[in-house]
Amino acid sequence: MKAILKHADEKLNCGKIVSVRGSVIDARFDHSLPAVYALLHAGEQREIAIEVLSQLDEHTVRGIALTPTQGLARGMRIETDGNELMVPVGERTLGRMFDVFGNTIDHLKPLAEGEKRNVHQSPPPLDKRATNSQVFKTGIKAIDVLIPLERGGKAGLFGGAGVGKTVLLTEMIHNMVGQNKGVSMFCGIGERCREGNELYDAMKDAGLLKNMIMMFGQMNEPPGARFRVGHAALTMAEYFRDDEHKDVLLLIDNIFRFIQAGMEVSGLMGQMPSRLGYQPTLETELSALEERIANTDAGAITSIQAVYVPADDLTDPAAVHAFSHLSATIVLSRERASEGLYPSIDFLQSNSKMATPGIIGDRHYQLAQQIRQTLAQYEDLKDIISMLGMEQLSTGDRLVVNRARRLERFLTQPFFATEQFSGVKGELVSLKDALDGCERILADEFKDLPENAFYMIGNIDEALKNKGVNKDGPVAAKPVIK
Repeated sequence: MKAILKHADEKLNCGKIVSVRGSVIDARFDHSLPAVYALLHAGEQREIAIEVLSQLDEHTVRGIALTPTQGLARGMRIETDGNELMVPVGERTLGRMFDVFGNTIDHLKPLAEGEKRNVHQSPPPLDKRATNSQVFKTGIKAIDVLIPLERGGKAGLFGGAGVGKTVLLTEMIHNMVGQNKGVSMFCGIGERCREGNELYDAMKDAGLLKNMIMMFGQMNEPPGARFRVGHAALTMAEYFRDDEHKDVLLLIDNIFRFIQAGMEVSGLMGQMPSRLGYQPTLETELSALEERIANTDAGAITSIQAVYVPADDLTDPAAVHAFSHLSATIVLSRERASEGLYPSIDFLQSNSKMATPGIIGDRHYQLAQQIRQTLAQYEDLKDIISMLGMEQLSTGDRLVVNRARRLERFLTQPFFATEQFSGVKGELVSLKDALDGCERILADEFKDLPENAFYMIGNIDEALKNKGVNKDGPVAAKPVIK
């Protein structure tokens, strides 16, 4: 089949479909075989998009559909202009919501014409990357004190279903866009459409949408689309980092769904699965995405990624490979969530590479170590308390338990993201106030106050206002020990 001209200057290479197996399409081209990652179009209106993933022989390619394939049949015409998947970039994308093709899905006026970029970009070279480490403040006490995040780094939120990953991500968007005046990019991979709609409405009501871009590849879309939406979102974020020299906060919910989409694509392409059914190319595919997130001389992309952990098993290959790319890991605990301690972070399993004296300072480092030690001692004493009761503990151990329980409650925080559900106004807490509060609790300054006075407060001085107030606390609250 001979290549034809379209619109006088766009050269199309035409072929025909030789097989359709669900989302996997084989196509034959008699002339000029399309390259890997080239985008093919089929259907009456060219509405079906297929990305080439392998070249089977000198005339046949195999691709994965990025859209539903209803209506495709053998012998149908298929065409390509040789381009790969492209998305719009620039200031015109701010405040808008997109799908993986860069089409707006917010029912507003059409996007202005402008530059488009290929979603398959190379990571920044090593000589362009920044080597100094800076702390990225979130306004959330538990994270800033014990698990400081890195500017231009990658932080993972690990947890099973229903422990608060999306709520914590939403809160970080609210705090970051409000504080830093940078650009926020939210990428929803394989999550619920309802969550995307709620997030859009919440950001619009808070007046934060003008500095945000949202891109969604929802769970009802084919695996090919879910597999590419992360690359498309990164391409948009890279424009603001490299061309506008701005700091970008990239929120990914959920990186496990990216791995899962890759597993589905791998299975459809006929590759032999590896451990637990994951694709053999898992590490390479995840690295191709993660290595593009970096702090460069021009600006930084700081990424916070929710990582669903199947069956709460942190040894699952998806969780293990995600761990290797992260500078901070925030593990969410179902046990703490059941006690009403939000954010439900397991402080003893969570860690950050930034928590060193050279980066966060001696005072902060020593305080964080003291807090971890106190919480670890309390964890060790829990078995004795459950079997024998508090009375069997020594005076020193009772003081440790008192401090730990007050610290646990002080490190909870009312979120702006949950105001409409809890009726409690959200609070943004500075690192100085958070450290001062922890220091005063460790010094037993508030040992006569009831534990629940520290629950869901911002500044430590609010505990004094709550003295004697019958405030609802965590489910597992126990009487104060003096």
